[in-house]
Amino acid sequence: MDNLLKISYLLFLPLFGSFVILFINKSKENLIKYLTFAFTLLTFVFSLFFYVNFKSDLPKYQFIEQYLWFPSLNLFYIVAVDGISLLLVLLTTFLTPIVVVSSWNSIKSNIKMYYSLMLLLEFSMIGVFVSLDLFLFYIFWELMLIPMYFIIGVWGGDNRIYAAIKFFIYTMFGSLIMLVAILWLGVEVSKEIGYFTTNYFALVANGYKIPLYIQSALFFSFLLSFAIKVPIFPLHTWLPDAHVQAPTAGSVILAGVLLKMGTYGILRFCIPLFPQSALKYGPYVAILGVIGIIYGALLSIVQKDMKKLVAYSSVSHLGFVVLGLFSFTYTAVQGSVIQMINHGLSTGALFLLVGYIYERTHTREISKYGGIAKIVPIYSTILLIVSLSSIGVPGLNGFIGEFLILIGSFKSPIYNNWVYTIVSTTGIIFAAVYLLWMYQRVVYGEVRHENLYSLKDLNTLEISTLVPLLIFIVWIGIQPNTFLSLTEVSVKSIIDFALSFK
Repeated sequence: MDNLLKISYLLFLPLFGSFVILFINKSKENLIKYLTFAFTLLTFVFSLFFYVNFKSDLPKYQFIEQYLWFPSLNLFYIVAVDGISLLLVLLTTFLTPIVVVSSWNSIKSNIKMYYSLMLLLEFSMIGVFVSLDLFLFYIFWELMLIPMYFIIGVWGGDNRIYAAIKFFIYTMFGSLIMLVAILWLGVEVSKEIGYFTTNYFALVANGYKIPLYIQSALFFSFLLSFAIKVPIFPLHTWLPDAHVQAPTAGSVILAGVLLKMGTYGILRFCIPLFPQSALKYGPYVAILGVIGIIYGALLSIVQKDMKKLVAYSSVSHLGFVVLGLFSFTYTAVQGSVIQMINHGLSTGALFLLVGYIYERTHTREISKYGGIAKIVPIYSTILLIVSLSSIGVPGLNGFIGEFLILIGSFKSPIYNNWVYTIVSTTGIIFAAVYLLWMYQRVVYGEVRHENLYSLKDLNTLEISTLVPLLIFIVWIGIQPNTFLSLTEVSVKSIIDFALSFK
């Protein structure tokens, strides 16, 4: 079994599936759909074996594969997982088959291209989370742009081209800055060890020796790329356009996984590679996180479009994650990691629900709805549960992440300012305002339009995409240690290493 548990097999399985789909006649649409679902489901099942065999009490990376890739540049193919990256890989492999099923009836053109791109996207997302050579990481980071660009640009809404180009330009700009920083970092470390490398382990072991003014420049170069992806205020303006114009599956993947690449990058690269700079500038980045919490929530309150409301809520929720990461406490960082997962589940489910009702009514305007509780009771019930989870009601997944972040940030050793926590707490109140306001306007009251009487409730296929999300929404809320224990040692090692430079 150990010979089969190779990260490379998990990584390249979706890529193989993408190529298989390309060789199928485009007229065989059902075969393409079933094969895509089979590949994504197989990838998820395979990822569970890594979870089962992962030793959460070990601080080291596990399932390591390392091969010399370009000898002349000393570049390596290194893939491995620790508790943090494994959890995000599981989120990726879990959500992908769900979005494939959610696309079953909504994607009607270029079926072959769409499902091939979806598998290519899964390949690149997994690659981001398992790469431990910075140049390899950069390749997957850039590769992810291609399928997402086409998913938005081909199957999106009326302004899809504008949204796709804006998404591409924003992310590409940050990525190029990061590429320069990777090369610069390799050159600086080469002065310490005698040869150029982008090996993550070598860079972490020597990055802190770089002069502080250079380290600071590198820290902000990496941070800019990751901040765009999160997105951190004020680099968030691409997000609402991309979310609103993307097809439902694209919005779910964008919110569920792609945004987490930014927060993952901060935790995996910015803090361990540049610990002195992270400690020095952490309070200022935390302030941007707090601003994002309030700003995103206030913008959500005034939205008339359900999908745009959910999009802006991501700016607010991920502001909590940023605050937790730069609190430099074990509790807050643990909360940030679990909140990445919580946001992927809850916001992913919200986008699915908005997409399903849009397919029936062809409108996302809140004012066009009302009184649908008796017409579509299953839809209304699931929407309530997911909304409460996003608000952070105790017993559901959103509560545990935000609670840990707020408790941990209150005790932060680097900014010692309770104002951060108090101001951030208002974001939870605002979340209740905009989500419950939306729910009340959409579900209760009088039926505002006659065509709503003909609404059909969720069908079996749609319910099948939501039930797995609901299971984990409740599971994490009741038994969070199932997942917190997975990341405990990894988080502690990163925080202890960073604080050793305080």
